[in-house]
Amino acid sequence: MEPPGGRLSTPKLEEINVHEINRDMEVLTQAIVRYAIDRVRMDPPTLDGARPEAELQAMAGQTVTEDGLGGLEALRIFTDILAPACLSVDHPRLLAFVPAAPTEAATLFDLVVGASSIFGGTWMEGSGAVYAENQALRWIADLAGFPAEAGGVFVSGGTAGNLSALTAARHEWRRVDASKRSMRGLIVSSKGAHASIAQAAHVMDADLVETGGHRLTGEDVASAISELSSEDRSRLFAVACTAGTTNLGIIDEMDGIADVCEKESLWMHVDGAYGGAGLAAPSVRRAYNGIERADSFIVDPHKWLFAPFDCCALIYRDPGAARRAHQQKGDYLEVLYDGEWNPSDYAHHLSRRARGLPLWFSLATHGTAAYTDAVERSLQVTEQAAQMIEAHPNLEMVVPAQLSICVFRRCGWTLEDYNAWSDKLLSDGVGFVTPTKHEGETVLRFCIVNPRTGIDDIRMILDTL
Repeated sequence: MEPPGGRLSTPKLEEINVHEINRDMEVLTQAIVRYAIDRVRMDPPTLDGARPEAELQAMAGQTVTEDGLGGLEALRIFTDILAPACLSVDHPRLLAFVPAAPTEAATLFDLVVGASSIFGGTWMEGSGAVYAENQALRWIADLAGFPAEAGGVFVSGGTAGNLSALTAARHEWRRVDASKRSMRGLIVSSKGAHASIAQAAHVMDADLVETGGHRLTGEDVASAISELSSEDRSRLFAVACTAGTTNLGIIDEMDGIADVCEKESLWMHVDGAYGGAGLAAPSVRRAYNGIERADSFIVDPHKWLFAPFDCCALIYRDPGAARRAHQQKGDYLEVLYDGEWNPSDYAHHLSRRARGLPLWFSLATHGTAAYTDAVERSLQVTEQAAQMIEAHPNLEMVVPAQLSICVFRRCGWTLEDYNAWSDKLLSDGVGFVTPTKHEGETVLRFCIVNPRTGIDDIRMILDTL
């Protein structure tokens, strides 16, 4: 990492201007860009993994000091010590949780977004960026069959998206009926909903009723409503359903849920943070029927639409409802109120990075057909993986494969066996697969969202079982 001509000296404190562009900074710039390009093109990347804090302290020491370490030394500590202590979630055999697989175009453009110093909260300050982001949002809205007037914003993740959508839902409920303004709201969701739905209710100081089984149906929602007291029914303002549960990949019966929401005048929100990307795949598109009737939905491009962290698309059928809920007021903000499209008006934020630009750039570069092909490829590998699991002498599927998720058991294993296997798989650099729970039983789970994950990668992992 030493530059041509020898190691750079660290200037004295009184000589430092952190914004000055000089020779030292030019060398550092080249080193950082070189590292970024090399990392993006690493195929496959090193898997790496967490390290104990004491080990990192011994290796890296105190990195924030009065006099500074110098840019190249700080970069060396990151590349040699800190980066290898982080899992590479884009590794083709990292199948735990919901991985990520950003395209090279999206990742490289993320450097441009950072370098451009764009404030992405208002049209006045970032109209070009907002225009581009809205093009990407329009593509997603069209996949869901939302009307032409639909729109929204990119937020940090599913938790922020779900919270913002449900906040807008409650605001509309109270706006339409002034008698509701002092009421504590109530939301219905499924038992399989992501934890962020319960967290949103907690943050909003609302109550949550969980109903149904692994797949929420319209009948489940209707039944839950019929069992509410008249007082609780008056507090109900939204139903949160899921387009691809995180653990099993199950898509709720959205057409039936939409029927109930229309009958009961309830806001219908769809959490598609993981599974919403399947809208791009014709082979499974019918499973999402009914999503076009929702009032809001989210999908995380940093999961299965190949964008870098962090990026969640939040889209409203009626953006005006979101704007009424989220627009911030202030004397110094008055100049912004009439902006053509202010992203800060559509979620619980003001300051905002233009985090949708890497997705836009990748879509503009490769075209949407390439995205359809990539999602379909993940679905095909998942189907092949399920067949291999069924044919394996020690394994059996727990439930049929859903979207890009396989949940299966290793016959005869205990929790300790699963944990020991998972730890060894990572320490050997083979892959990262963690156990999960299904109806109280410890099982294994593959989540395949990386188009670079091939059947040979699946075979390599299954051979260890």
